[in-house]
Amino acid sequence: MADTVAQFDHVIAVCRDLYAKKLQDYGPSWRIMRPRSVTDQIFIKANRIRSIEVKGETKIDEGIRSEFIGIVNYGIIGLIQLALGYADEKDISAADALELYDKYMTETKNLMYAKNHDYDEAWRSMRISSYTDLILMKIYRTKEIEDNQGKTLVSEGIDANYKDMINYALFGLIKLEYGE
Repeated sequence: MADTVAQFDHVIAVCRDLYAKKLQDYGPSWRIMRPRSVTDQIFIKANRIRSIEVKGETKIDEGIRSEFIGIVNYGIIGLIQLALGYADEKDISAADALELYDKYMTETKNLMYAKNHDYDEAWRSMRISSYTDLILMKIYRTKEIEDNQGKTLVSEGIDANYKDMINYALFGLIKLEYGE
């Protein structure tokens, strides 16, 4: 588990660093996004990963790694938007946006550690393409929940699906960084 913690901390730091740099460039301009738009943004990134995996090539000089980072960061943005609601303009500071990132990443990481204990690191035996498919499945589930105004009968809510998408993307980043 020690390697897992170090590997998670490393890929999370990579994602957080990009998030912080984009906050410097744009501020929290994403505050205007409704959760449905965040879900669609994650869909675009996951669908591109799948397209690259199937086609075996890319015509844009950004590969799978950058898309997994985007899924992680948009997943955290989604959690923030669910908690705060969307705004008509930037209504929080970059410092507040970074603090919220850390809060929701800590929650997500703690969930992964609990599940990792119960599943005994089964994710390490999975293929990266399976993470892509699972993220896409979670997106479709999230869209259904959104279409039902957030109501579920027995299933977890949108926040749980965002957290799972984040963790699958982090698994993918670990596999890309450290090998299969």
